[in-house]
Amino acid sequence: MAGKTSYYGLILAGGRGTRFWPRSRRAQAKQVLRFFGERSLIQQTVDRLSPVIPPKHIWILTNDHLRAEIARQLPEVPKTQILAEPAQRNTAPAIGLAAHILQSLDRKAVMGVFPSDHVITKPARYLQFVRPALRAASQGKIVVLGIQARWPETGYGYIEFPKNAQPGSRDPLPVRRFREKPDLKTARRYVQAGNFFWNAGMFFWKTSVLLDALREFQPKTATLLASLPAFNHRGFAAALKRVFPHCENISIDYAVLEKARSVVGFATDDFGWNDVGSWNAVHELLPGDESGNVCREVVLAHESSGNYVDAPRKLVALLGVKDLVIVDTADALLVADRTRAQEVGEIVKLLEKRDRHDLL
Repeated sequence: MAGKTSYYGLILAGGRGTRFWPRSRRAQAKQVLRFFGERSLIQQTVDRLSPVIPPKHIWILTNDHLRAEIARQLPEVPKTQILAEPAQRNTAPAIGLAAHILQSLDRKAVMGVFPSDHVITKPARYLQFVRPALRAASQGKIVVLGIQARWPETGYGYIEFPKNAQPGSRDPLPVRRFREKPDLKTARRYVQAGNFFWNAGMFFWKTSVLLDALREFQPKTATLLASLPAFNHRGFAAALKRVFPHCENISIDYAVLEKARSVVGFATDDFGWNDVGSWNAVHELLPGDESGNVCREVVLAHESSGNYVDAPRKLVALLGVKDLVIVDTADALLVADRTRAQEVGEIVKLLEKRDRHDLL
């Protein structure tokens, strides 16, 4: 294979989306839910990549709970390319596994790594960065996309570019350093400096380059993955189940990116990116009424403002309340302060402690 035919996409779809409980469950997690329009988040991910990476070149790593639903939603992606990890071992082993498989099928494979559950409202502009990123990766570089920091966010890692970095440039810039999630004071300094961009988890490389880096920086995981038979071998699934749980539990950022030499990146401008990290983000992204209430169904609101309501097939009446999240399902109801929406995952932890697996 040559040229564009050697471009592949890996979509990481193993997360549980606990901050979207009770709508998000193990078998119906955030990435397969429809928050914005008729297509789920993972369907939208495949859709926007298709002009550059066709669905037949998409690979998806998920878990046993979600695999069947993802396959149902994405009939255009070959079922054999939707894989369930035998165990959760973080992003480095997952990406290494995909690179190992692709390298065995196409020695010239160039791979982009994409989250399954983000929103991008300007896909045409987004692809104007994906295309040069793939081209740079095909030349042997490790490439990242940096999202222009719009506020001092403490929940993201940062990519430090040279001081003269201009948002929107189509030329790759050297990455000076990856920065951990900062405190608020540091985040403000990053935004003021102008050359610190959010790390959104989108990476590009030749599969051979990534596997070489794993051999250098994570030799145990690299050796385990190299022991797997060819993907089309009938013993592959059994070997994967036996080998994968022994891989190191480490992110690709720690395992490779922070150690590799000559990593480059694109300092992007606005392509409408949002990681949709909580119910509050959904509230911010959807249109509301004149009082800022965002309602998925019919709601009566009197002297109420800033609420998010998702309660199918019933009337919800709001009286004198503000900034609430109300999400109703057949077996659970969430009522939360919208400013604390990031903490909904704590409810899931409580359910786990109480062995309420019927609600997970």
